[in-house]
Amino acid sequence: MERIDKAQEIVARAIQDSIAVKQGVLQTLVSPLIQAAEWVSDSIQSGGKFILFGNGGSAGDAQHIAAELVGRFELERRPFPAIALTTNTSALTAIANDYDYDAIFSRQVRAWAGSADIVLGISTSGNSPNVVKGLEAAKDQGARTIGLTGEKGGRLDSITDLCLKVPSSNTARIQESHILIGHVLCLLIEKSLS
Repeated sequence: MERIDKAQEIVARAIQDSIAVKQGVLQTLVSPLIQAAEWVSDSIQSGGKFILFGNGGSAGDAQHIAAELVGRFELERRPFPAIALTTNTSALTAIANDYDYDAIFSRQVRAWAGSADIVLGISTSGNSPNVVKGLEAAKDQGARTIGLTGEKGGRLDSITDLCLKVPSSNTARIQESHILIGHVLCLLIEKSLS
């Protein structure tokens, strides 16, 4: 019985913590999130692309967001040009092998990004070297940049045009809010362009 009580306590605390972080997102990120969605919508409307990347769970989030935009989120509409740079394993492994793992996103950004595009880098710490380099490359290409991080923002806070900082230092809670932010972005973009 004690084991079940302990498990219930763990579950309840995780859910309560997640709710608390999302309340913080509601209090601090509504305006920046709307701004990000407007940038992406305007870019797509004018023929640009939305380019996303990150490592691990953040790679999964980048792919998830891109899939919702290319496929559909809630509305039947035309596909939107969104690319997750984590999906081409041949490019990722060749660049990591021939150059350096830190170049896996920057090399692709230099191939794909232009001044009409929006580039979003996801890193819970804001300090992932390959994400930082990818966003720096995007700036060099003239693209607008967005960071998606935890509360400290890390390097992404100072190098991006807009940094969405989830008010937490717990990786799991940050990632849970990142996908919520991704879904809200998709919803706003879809409604803006449909």
